[in-house]
Amino acid sequence: MMVPSSKLRVAVLFGGRSAEHEISLLSARFVVESLDRAMYEPILVGITKSGRWLLQDEAGLLSAARDPQFVTLNEAMPSVFLSPYPGQPGATSVRCPAADVPLAADVIFPVLHGPMGEDGTVQGLLELSGLPYVGAGVLGSAVGMDKDVMKRLLLQAGLPVLPYETLRRKAWLDAPEAALSRLTRLGFPQFVKPANLGSSVGVSRVLALHALESALALAFEFDDKVVVEAGLDHPREIECAVLGGEPARASRPGEITIDHPDGFYSYAAKYVDGAGVVLKIPADLTAEQVASVQRLALATFETLECEGLARVDLFLDQAGALHVNEINTLPGFTSVSMFPKLWHASGIAARELMTLLIDDALRRNARKRARRSSV
Repeated sequence: MMVPSSKLRVAVLFGGRSAEHEISLLSARFVVESLDRAMYEPILVGITKSGRWLLQDEAGLLSAARDPQFVTLNEAMPSVFLSPYPGQPGATSVRCPAADVPLAADVIFPVLHGPMGEDGTVQGLLELSGLPYVGAGVLGSAVGMDKDVMKRLLLQAGLPVLPYETLRRKAWLDAPEAALSRLTRLGFPQFVKPANLGSSVGVSRVLALHALESALALAFEFDDKVVVEAGLDHPREIECAVLGGEPARASRPGEITIDHPDGFYSYAAKYVDGAGVVLKIPADLTAEQVASVQRLALATFETLECEGLARVDLFLDQAGALHVNEINTLPGFTSVSMFPKLWHASGIAARELMTLLIDDALRRNARKRARRSSV
């Protein structure tokens, strides 16, 4: 006879169908390693690039390569699914249909980056399941993922955002010369990005008009909507982590300095070679600048209806002005990721950070369950 465990069963959900699949695997590894095993029992669920949900072996994940070029899911593992209807806390919600063996989960910890994971799609399923889950809800996830919608909301709230243009695939195909004319008004350098992706996937730094078409072609490989942002002359890249709660709180800011062949904090600079990248935590800022960064990070978090956690990226220009670049509602948890490093520098180590995130998910779910659902 099995004795029920007093530990909370945390289903760590990772992988996914986006181009950030491999980064998600590395993030999941950090989360699993950091969980307090006296309190939590992890259940590992990997989502393949084709969308299959599979149980994963902890030993396999922890012994896998740390290079995103080589890390993969074990696709020989059993399939699982999440029942899209509410159950009681701790009830059977994640099932293995092949063996019909229920896998009970008390809380879900999504470690999914990019579309079909960070954009509100999975969050919608988790809402239907009734289970507590870490991170922003459907709305905050969706608007935080879409760089165009995000910037519109930030501008409406009066937050500082650099000039940008949005280009859709059809407008580009129908009238490329008109699109180029509009984009060149931003000046150079420019940054061309898929609207709904992170980890610098599909991003190009464009220094002149002749390179713009190839940058757009690359971005359109990943999305039907592209955001083209005006660049600054040697800005400082500042990042600030946010933890949700009542009230939300901001970490000490950090800074990224880059001397990489790509000329910016690219995917290769982040995860492949790391050449010329230095993370400075805390950033060398005055007390007034720190307060301004934290204020803008919290205002961004609240404006975009975020919950749980986020990382807000900002630019500090040579005149001393701050500009909000973007928010990440499920920031990376890899060994080189800023979110856990920023909180560690702010006095919260990885194990405590995981506990705070899970506790926040449980509190938010309890509040939802207490709401009236009838008149």
